[in-house]
Amino acid sequence: MSCSWMIPVFAILAFVASAAQADVVEHTFNVATLSLPRICQPGNTSVTAVNGRVPGPQVEAREGDTVVIHVINDSPYNVTVHWYMYLTYSSPPDVHGVFQRGTPWADGPAMVTQCPIRPGHRYTYRFAVAGQEGTLWWHAHSSYMRATVYGALVIRPRRAGGYPFPTPYEEKTILLGEWWNGDPVALESQSFSTGIPAPNADAYTINGMPGDSYLCPETTNRIAKFEVRRDKTYLLRIINAALNTAFFFKVAGHTFTVIAADASYTEPYATDVIVIAPGQTVDALMAADASPGCYHMAISSYQSAIPFPPRPAGFNGNTSTAVVEYVDATATTDAGSPVLPVMPKPNDTYTANQFYTSLTALIRPGRRTVPLTVDTRMLVTVGLGFSSCQPEQTQCNRSAPVVLANMNNVSFALPNTVSMLEALYRNTADGVYTRDFPDQPPVAFDYTSRGLLGNSPLASTGSPSTKVKTLRYNATVEMVLQNTALVGLESHPMHLHGFNFFVVAQGFGNNDGEAAGAGEFNLVNPQERNTVAVPTGGWAVIRFVADNPGMWAMHCHIDSHFAIGLAMVFEVESGPTPGTTLPPPPPDLPQC
Repeated sequence: MSCSWMIPVFAILAFVASAAQADVVEHTFNVATLSLPRICQPGNTSVTAVNGRVPGPQVEAREGDTVVIHVINDSPYNVTVHWYMYLTYSSPPDVHGVFQRGTPWADGPAMVTQCPIRPGHRYTYRFAVAGQEGTLWWHAHSSYMRATVYGALVIRPRRAGGYPFPTPYEEKTILLGEWWNGDPVALESQSFSTGIPAPNADAYTINGMPGDSYLCPETTNRIAKFEVRRDKTYLLRIINAALNTAFFFKVAGHTFTVIAADASYTEPYATDVIVIAPGQTVDALMAADASPGCYHMAISSYQSAIPFPPRPAGFNGNTSTAVVEYVDATATTDAGSPVLPVMPKPNDTYTANQFYTSLTALIRPGRRTVPLTVDTRMLVTVGLGFSSCQPEQTQCNRSAPVVLANMNNVSFALPNTVSMLEALYRNTADGVYTRDFPDQPPVAFDYTSRGLLGNSPLASTGSPSTKVKTLRYNATVEMVLQNTALVGLESHPMHLHGFNFFVVAQGFGNNDGEAAGAGEFNLVNPQERNTVAVPTGGWAVIRFVADNPGMWAMHCHIDSHFAIGLAMVFEVESGPTPGTTLPPPPPDLPQC
């Protein structure tokens, strides 16, 4: 049976996989511009993509493999690529394949760990896949380019069938994204110059396609299709690659069992809706146990902001779709339009919080566990504030304030002459960054009070600067991430490079520092992640061990916030042995 109302379109990601026994996975990424049709508008738009496709190629490896990616930049823009994983240094193959834990030269954020790859140049990312299994992803880490430069990174267990759950019949990779009918890089540049936020995405996408919910002929055949067989179980690898939007994810007539988040296994969690913030991944099992037919897979935006933004100016309220089709349906099965799931309301924070707080780690022998002692404690506010136009904002209204994001009232700015990691390695930090990122906000106040909205004195943010927090090697860090209401409450997905962390507690209101004493900390099986959605008008407490020397960014994965300063960097010192010391940069490291 086929869903007769549409032309089947398969959004199949290219497998870029090594053989099961291979220990090196090697590929070439050609970054260039191409012309793609607009959504619900005539004509095409020019976008930047890898190997001529959006999303880009899927990279597959097994735990223990070495990944080598040659990036050739034939686009007109500077490019870097970030890999969502712990990074370990892999010596060249002719040095006996020795792995040395602790190099971040392949991490990818522009001007933090490397200068960008300039147009007409190339760079080889080389890293080992160690101690991680599951669904991760890669994306451009320079400007809004990641709207179209992204793809999946799937790490399978070292041995076939080594999952801590029954082996599924098949796997489906599902990349959620946003689409603009204009050039995203140009839109970001215009936004910075004027100080006016960039427009909302014109559409949401599933594997690069908008689906059939956009009422225009241009989208009729642009819908992803996933074929299933009745009574089989499928592993859905779900990645939120959107720049600025968290999503509710559902499949009509089906439920899920979540078994991993951010490539860390979880206790099985049954649900009919998945909530996923920008930067996060979720692995979920789905049993194909519905009546044979066609069913819509759907995503809609979760809008956490308070005050709630009105449509259409505040957010894109569309639902984007794909189709789950049973291939073994009988001829008598109704082949009409697929069933559409009932989606949560856009501001359904209750459902979002229920999902986020229900996940716990699957305890496995030999795997990381939450640290029970703490060396460094930090209380870090995350939110928006106001400042004056910067000199580089040439089209800015200098008679009015502009919005800047900040952490502990410090708005982050990237250096422009040398990467922070190279400055650390060469001991030339002076003039590049300072080591005075504060452990506490400058003023304690009622952080989440809605009466603060528009409070000019507290919302005032100074000029952007480049501050880092220095950590000694192997220090255990506890960080309270506290949302503020100065320019409105909002959930911020905070991503930490170079480490996973444990989410030991989260809640609404102000963190009063008493959660641990009240027994609210989960120090048994807290979820392990690399990106936590700090609750809107609330807080999250994370712990991690600083056992990876280098420069590691922490930032909001809403790109419109990252671009205006919602970030900071950890400088992790080298350890006492050669294996815990930052090695020299690779010979082809791009220069500024």
